[in-house]
Amino acid sequence: MAAGSAIQIPSRLPLLLTHEGVLLPGSTMRTSVDSPRNMQLVRSRLLKGTSLRSTIIGVIPNTSDPTSDCDDLPSLHRIGTAALAVQVVGSNWPKPHYTLLVTGLCRFQILQLLKEKPYPVAEVEQLDRLEQFTDQHKSEEELGELSEQFYKYAVQILDAVRLEERFKMTIPLLVRQIEGLKLLQKTRKPKQDDDKRIVAIRPNRRINHMPSTTEDEEEEDHDDVVMLEKKIRASSMSEQALKVCLKEIKRLKKMPQSMPEYALTRNYLELMVELPWNKSTKDRLEIRAARIVLDNDHYAMEKLKKRVLEYLAVRQLKNNLKGPILCFVGPPGVGKTSVGRSIAKTLGREFHRIALGGVCDQSDIRGHRRTYVGSMPGRIINGLKTVGVNNPVFLLDEVDKLGKSLQGDPAAALLEVLDPEQNHSFTDHYLNVAFDLSQVLFIATANTTATIPPALLDRMEIIRVPGYTQEEKIEIAHRHLIPKQLEQHGLTPQQIQIPQVTTLDIITRYTREAGVRSLDRKLGAICRAVAVKVAEGQHKETKPDRAEVGEGEDCKEHVTEDAKPESISDTADLALPPEMPILIDFHALKDILGPPMYDTEVSERLSQPGVAIGLAWTPLGGEIMFVEASRMDGEGQLTLTGQLGDVMKESAHLAISWLRSNAKRYQLTNASGSFDLLDNTDIHLHFPAGAVTKDGPSAGVTIVTCLASLFSGRLVCSDVAMTGEITLRGLVLPVGGIKDKVLAAHRAGLKRVIIPRRNEKDLEEIAANVRQDLTFVTASCLDEVLNAAFDGGFAAKPRVERLNSKL
Repeated sequence: MAAGSAIQIPSRLPLLLTHEGVLLPGSTMRTSVDSPRNMQLVRSRLLKGTSLRSTIIGVIPNTSDPTSDCDDLPSLHRIGTAALAVQVVGSNWPKPHYTLLVTGLCRFQILQLLKEKPYPVAEVEQLDRLEQFTDQHKSEEELGELSEQFYKYAVQILDAVRLEERFKMTIPLLVRQIEGLKLLQKTRKPKQDDDKRIVAIRPNRRINHMPSTTEDEEEEDHDDVVMLEKKIRASSMSEQALKVCLKEIKRLKKMPQSMPEYALTRNYLELMVELPWNKSTKDRLEIRAARIVLDNDHYAMEKLKKRVLEYLAVRQLKNNLKGPILCFVGPPGVGKTSVGRSIAKTLGREFHRIALGGVCDQSDIRGHRRTYVGSMPGRIINGLKTVGVNNPVFLLDEVDKLGKSLQGDPAAALLEVLDPEQNHSFTDHYLNVAFDLSQVLFIATANTTATIPPALLDRMEIIRVPGYTQEEKIEIAHRHLIPKQLEQHGLTPQQIQIPQVTTLDIITRYTREAGVRSLDRKLGAICRAVAVKVAEGQHKETKPDRAEVGEGEDCKEHVTEDAKPESISDTADLALPPEMPILIDFHALKDILGPPMYDTEVSERLSQPGVAIGLAWTPLGGEIMFVEASRMDGEGQLTLTGQLGDVMKESAHLAISWLRSNAKRYQLTNASGSFDLLDNTDIHLHFPAGAVTKDGPSAGVTIVTCLASLFSGRLVCSDVAMTGEITLRGLVLPVGGIKDKVLAAHRAGLKRVIIPRRNEKDLEEIAANVRQDLTFVTASCLDEVLNAAFDGGFAAKPRVERLNSKL
């Protein structure tokens, strides 16, 4: 290019719309590219282009809303800046985008927009001239005298090679600059002095009326630090902890109070002093007294109470026994948390509960490092500070509901806490020194062990806490729940009486659960209804058309069948002498609690072929489960509904395969009389309730029985429930949760339970009264299951070997 010729930009430029700033000629800007048009420009023009002209783009300020998702091209600013793309950087996080480094060349004016998609291209007119200065004399003439003077000084200094010469040339320039600054400072100083004098007078007036307390505060704070040091030396902390604290005290003495680290260091030292390094409570090791306390606080739970008494006995023989790591696993409402509190009461120890449900940060267990703002110790150390002793009972509630996140895995952090071989030197991130947790009695609670990591589960002693029987619930209600509700509602036994028959009705007709929480709520509703009547002062004469005195209960009131069942307020006219208590019977229950929730007879569900009752285990306890089957003309398809898991779907396929292979033995045919049960026949299996997810292998025997009933046209016994896994050869394999499943069958009023023969040993854990009410049938193969499930058995032809066709 000839000397002095102008640099021309292309007449057509792709346009980059940016909202991060305005690019001016000669300046450099880094901009983010994330809109579809701009990203297409980068991909098509900058990344694929090879010539210098392809890297020149037009940058237009985008005056519209950058967050708008509109596909239309916004109105363009008329003037833009031609720019050279110096650098392109791409990234895929958090979403695909590019970052451009562009340098402005000159301004241009948009003459015409040529196209809008995939990126805008416009015909432009260059407004600034870009000269290429190759002639030194011409440049000096245009720059003028100022440029000549700057150039002159720069070339003198540039030619000075020796250091002495450079000093001689630069010192006069610096002296001149300093003299100019001094002169400027002298002109401003009188005004600044006047301002200072005015500002100084006002604070002096204010200070004269205030006592001088700065020195006193400093002395007082110094005394506090000295007292803190004395407490540290007097505490019985470990040698390592003492060394760290003394080092921090030295730093604290040298540190100004205004520093943020001063408060952090002081809080750390105060926490170290408050921790119970060697402070503990003395255990009450009287076995007989402990047994009485446990029996008074909790009914049943013999296995759990036996384990606690064993710990007390061993602790009585050996004082330095490490605390066991117990984990109570059972459905909600069976008393796992309250048992932990009773254990602390029995031992005479302090009790502290740590809720772990939803915890997803390991810092909740180990604490935060002191380098972070707002750091604090973990829940373990904070709990020790709260109780003030080093041998409390810690209840780790809902350990099966721990989460996991980017902040770490709290279940992994618990591995050190719950390991007797490691927790004698537990290190919290905030303390950064070891603390002995070996004397702490850790008790964890969970509804299921399925969600507990195996490594954590291996460190705990699992104690199963199954659901209660009806008899146990009645005893718990009259020993604990009813007295508690009467006290909470301000009632006395002279004002309300709930017979055991009424309690049984509540258990069987209004609650079906493994625990007693729903039963407690129902009793609370009854007490509230009675409290309303007592508060209204209902001490009038009894109306014969609304209430009557029952036989043998001349001094008690109850609601008759003639009473209106609309609401409890309809019984507000019941009147009694002041000394007469209110008797709650079934009719009063109906008025207070409404119609029974579980009043459907099981026999009604099994009134036609193709229905069987199975037993399932859930984290909430055992449940009965109906399995329904129907057949229709089709193409031999098997349909499964009811939100089934993969294991249960496989059990259904196993069941239909076994029945098809044994159809001739049991004379099972489809609608057309063929032994091929799926020949022109579709089968639909449904597992109510459809909104509850179900999975597991224990429904295998129930599915076989249901399909056998469907194809044989015979009804399954209405008082039979079953559980067990099956194989393709017809064997019945053992399953888990037998006790919970048996209790569910007992609650539902069933009489016979079919279980795998290898689960017969699990019946020893079931209460004697439950075993007396039920008949147990153990089966090792499906032939035995079918014979027990149908009245009169389910006869099958004996298996015979095929004879040679010649014979």
